Amino acid sequence: MKKNIGFSDKVVRLLIAATLIGLYIADVVTGVWAVVALAGAGIMIATSLMNFCPLYAFFGIGTKRRKKMS
Repeated sequence: MKKNIGFSDKVVRLLIAATLIGLYIADVVTGVWAVVALAGAGIMIATSLMNFCPLYAFFGIGTKRRKKMS
């Protein structure tokens, strides 16, 4: 798996995941939407930790900066 997630993308994903988890804990999101929110948060955390997003790979997108060759 080639890394395709940059630092800023990783931070945004983790912040969104933390927000979704916080909404669940505060009982703002309940029922089916709570399950969807927690699943989304889990996916965002997993892709952030692996530095790889399968959807990015499928569409040929990458937010990781390439090293400059001197």
